Amino acid sequence: MSPVFLNSKRLDSKKDDSLFDFADSLSIRVPTSCGRTGECHECIVEVRRGANALTPPTDSEKFLRGNYRLACQALVADPSADIDFSVLRRQPRILTSGTRRDVKLQPAYTRGGKDGENVVFDGPDGPITIDTYRGAIYGIAADLGTTTVVLNLVDLESGETVYTASFENPQRFGGSDIMNRITYDGGPDAGELQAVMVSSINFEIGEMVRALKIRRRQIYEIVAVGNTTMRELFFGIDVQSIGTRPYKSTIEDEFRAHKRPNMSLSTTAVKLGLRIHPKATVYGGPLIASHLGADVAADLLALGMEDRTEPVILIDVGTNTEVVVGYNERLLAASCPAGPAFEGGQVTYGMPGYDGAVEKVAIDDRGEAKSTVIGDVEPIGICGSGLIDLLAELRR
Repeated sequence: MSPVFLNSKRLDSKKDDSLFDFADSLSIRVPTSCGRTGECHECIVEVRRGANALTPPTDSEKFLRGNYRLACQALVADPSADIDFSVLRRQPRILTSGTRRDVKLQPAYTRGGKDGENVVFDGPDGPITIDTYRGAIYGIAADLGTTTVVLNLVDLESGETVYTASFENPQRFGGSDIMNRITYDGGPDAGELQAVMVSSINFEIGEMVRALKIRRRQIYEIVAVGNTTMRELFFGIDVQSIGTRPYKSTIEDEFRAHKRPNMSLSTTAVKLGLRIHPKATVYGGPLIASHLGADVAADLLALGMEDRTEPVILIDVGTNTEVVVGYNERLLAASCPAGPAFEGGQVTYGMPGYDGAVEKVAIDDRGEAKSTVIGDVEPIGICGSGLIDLLAELRR
């Protein structure tokens, strides 16, 4: 019996075991949302050695070339051969600049005391001294996307973003879309999605403080936004009601029943297990309604929609997509799932934004097409941005 190596970890191989089975044995999470039928195209792995010892590619894998396979479809055919494979990890591509409003900075945590020697929290019960000033006061703005999470470390004294981190949402093992994650969180592993998110954020905070040579205790606040499901999962709130008609969070139900003054959330870092200042506040932006979450509210605030006197349209395209139309007196909003198509699901050559995915397409006046591939490698498929480019160019 020969070994199988996954991310340099060794296991004994058995005939007809799938590569997904080996990942399960090592508790390495592989994204999937189709029940391992090969339809979602999410569980792509790279076979570094022993590709010939696996069963031939199935119809679900026709879009893959080279040594790439779907973990759920690749079975061990020759257990006497060495097999080495690794799980692909998304390389997030995010914007680090954009529209900036000219607004007055009003942080809840400021310097106080006779000589500014303290850190003071201006809470609902009035100013409270919570710490000695240690050279800086930081906060984190967290965008909890269904696919990608972005953390901006902000200097609360100047308003400047001093560090940006992004990573693939670690909850993808529970499904690529929010409905699958709701189902997962309602099963025997309820709470796992929250735990893995908190763990990943703590890891990234550790990277931040090491890079900047600061202390975790200098981070006094986190403001988190995301669609309704992502926000509630992060705060440990039951999300099952969001997955069934009328698709509303328990927080929204309580607000509609006049049991709470708003749809925002607030707790402490200690209660969530976040390793920053123990008295830090974690604030969840307010929901709008149903699947329209705090991320859309943040979009509207950032764009100054309350000052718009002419109708405009806001489109936030993501795994969960939101559209808002209106101006300062009236807004109409709706949401819809878009992620499965943009992540490769049910698209013949579709795939997530891994190395090898076509991300840009341009067709010149002579009809010749040029493309840009993530990682500057040979193309193996096309991701969401490439699909949008291709459709736009063909239409043009």
